[in-house]
Amino acid sequence: MSFTQERREQIKGYILEKITERQDGIAKKTADNFQISLNSVYRYFREMEKDGIIKKGEKGYRLVNRQKTILLKRSKGELLEEDSIFKEYIEEYIKGLQDNVVRIWQYSFMEMMNNAIDHSLAEDVYLIVSQNYMDTTIMIVDNGVGIFQKIKDYYQYPELEDAIQELFKGKLTTDSEHHSGEGIFFTSRILDSFAAVSDGKIFAHDKFSEKLMDIAEEDALKNLTDGRGTIIYMRLSNFSKKVLKEVFDMFSDTDGGFVKTRVPVKNIFEMDPVSRSQAKRLCQRLDKFREVELDFEGVQDIGQGFAHELFVVFQNAHKEVRLTPVNASADIEKMIHHVKG
Repeated sequence: MSFTQERREQIKGYILEKITERQDGIAKKTADNFQISLNSVYRYFREMEKDGIIKKGEKGYRLVNRQKTILLKRSKGELLEEDSIFKEYIEEYIKGLQDNVVRIWQYSFMEMMNNAIDHSLAEDVYLIVSQNYMDTTIMIVDNGVGIFQKIKDYYQYPELEDAIQELFKGKLTTDSEHHSGEGIFFTSRILDSFAAVSDGKIFAHDKFSEKLMDIAEEDALKNLTDGRGTIIYMRLSNFSKKVLKEVFDMFSDTDGGFVKTRVPVKNIFEMDPVSRSQAKRLCQRLDKFREVELDFEGVQDIGQGFAHELFVVFQNAHKEVRLTPVNASADIEKMIHHVKG
C-alpha cells in the first residue's frame, strides 16, 4: 500500500511522539493505530535511524539531540547584545523551521537574553541549545542576582513568592524606563514550555515538579550552576502552529495596548485560598489592567472572606476593571454569587 507524503509524516510523527514520551510497545501501537503491518512500521524505524533522527540504545529508541553550550563572559569586557548573540549562536538552529516558529524564537530569546544582560548583573551567561527532530530547547543560565530576589528587593515584597505571583500577572519590571514588563508574560504563554528557576523557586505554567525534573535532566547544568543566578528554560515544537501576533492580541485592545491578563489561581496559592489577606495579595496591581481573567482550574473551593475581598471590595473600588472568573467549580460559582448577593 502506498501512502501520501502527508500520511507518512503522520505515521513518523506518531512514532516520534511515542518515543519522546518513552512509551513501550511503540511498533505494535503504531501498527494498530494506522492499520499497517509491523514490517511497515519497522521500515519507518530504519529510515529514521538512517536519517539520524533516532538512535537505538539499551532502553530502546531515543531521539538524536544536537547540543551546544556557549559561555558569554562579561568580565572580559565582552559587549553583550541580544540580537548579535541570537545571530551568532541561535539562528543556525532555527533558520530552517517554519516562519511562525522562527518569529517566536526571535522574540522569546531576545526578550529573555536582554533580561539576563540588563537585570541580572551577571559576569557569566551560559547558553545551552538542544535540538532534535521534534523540539528545540534553549536555556539561559546566569550567575547574577536571582530574578525573584531582584523583584522582591525592588518592590520590597516580604517573600520571594510575592515576586513569583506578580510575574503571572505581567507588566512587572524593575526598570520601567527601559522595559515594559511584558517579556516574561508573553514568552511564557507563546512557548510550549517555559520556566524561570532561581533561589530554589520556580515560575512556570506547567506542573512544577515535572518542569523541575525536565530541567534537572539537562546534563550541562550540573557543571554550570552553583546555586546563584537564574535559569531560564524554553522549549517549542519545531512544528508549532502558534502565531506570535495571536497571543499578543489575546491580551491587547484594538490599539495594541496590554490591557488584559489571565491569572492561574492554582499557581499562586499552595492550597485553596480562603482569607482576605490572600485576596489582597492577589489584587496587587490588578488595577493596571482593564480586564482580568481569574483562572480557577485546579481550585476546588474558595473562602467567603477571599471571595468578598476580591469580587466586592476590590471590584467596588475599581469599577473600571472587569474581573471574570473562568474554569470555576460549582462551589466557587456559588460562593461568588453569595458574596455579590
